Amino acid sequence: MSVLIFAEQEQGVFRKQSLEAASYASAWAQAQGTTAEAVVFGNTKSDSLAEYGISKCYMINDGPSERFEAHSYAWAIAQIAVESGAKLVVLGASANAQSIAPLLSVHLKAAFVSGVVSMTESSTPMTFKRTVFTNKGFSQTEVTSEVAIISLSANAYGLHPNPVHCDTIEKNRAELQDQAKTTPGAVDKAQGKISIADAEIVVSAGRGLKGPENWGMIEELAQVLGAATACSKPVSDLGWRPHSEHVGQTGKPVASNLYIAIGISGAIQHLAGVSASKTKVVINTDPEAPFFKAADYGIVGDAFEVIPQLIEKIKAFKSQNA
Repeated sequence: MSVLIFAEQEQGVFRKQSLEAASYASAWAQAQGTTAEAVVFGNTKSDSLAEYGISKCYMINDGPSERFEAHSYAWAIAQIAVESGAKLVVLGASANAQSIAPLLSVHLKAAFVSGVVSMTESSTPMTFKRTVFTNKGFSQTEVTSEVAIISLSANAYGLHPNPVHCDTIEKNRAELQDQAKTTPGAVDKAQGKISIADAEIVVSAGRGLKGPENWGMIEELAQVLGAATACSKPVSDLGWRPHSEHVGQTGKPVASNLYIAIGISGAIQHLAGVSASKTKVVINTDPEAPFFKAADYGIVGDAFEVIPQLIEKIKAFKSQNA
């Protein structure tokens, strides 16, 4: 019996969500007296996974293309799960992992539990605490199938180093009977930016910025904080910012440690999509904006006056503590 994770990497670097999955799997394996293992597509070093307790890596040669394809990835992971005797498969909170999960559930005849936020409280049967009602509550979900598949809520479990030796097993994609049913297209990825999914801090803005020409101060604030930039749905619909930055229930969900909303009134769909963030700060000229009721901290003021001052204060603080 083992625990298996799907470890996503990009250009040889493992995503933070995969390292969270490794931390969770390692802790679960230790409690059960077993091993934590990983499936990796593409060629990369396993050092960072070993740092978080993964003792065996199945490196799958992805062939001429390393583009993600859900059906073939799920089939390969299922074959390795059977081979390794995995009773628990841990996924991150990425879009790729969410695409794989239901397919993997069918292949392994396993229950799938999403949005898990803490270590399982019982292993016989396996019981998981997960978020429900767009992060407004929690439920205890009991799994009765022989194998369980879970996806972690981003930033919920955290990173917990547990260095071990990691053995690498090379596998060829063709040996796993490729089950591809779609043809991946070209992927246009933002370069040099922190992704919303992996960001500890997200700086987001709405129509209160009045136009795309005013986004420079948002990007500068994000830069000094080491944050990702985001926007509300109306902003992306107007073409002020790319749709890849649209966050909320109808865009990308956010579960950062700090979420700063600037000039965003707080429509219910937006609030639902960012509610998993641990600390929410809102800056708005309207004291009656709905976001103030959901925020931990708020500033009633003009963003064009507040943000430049905030940037200067942060720069001064960082220079004093350099």
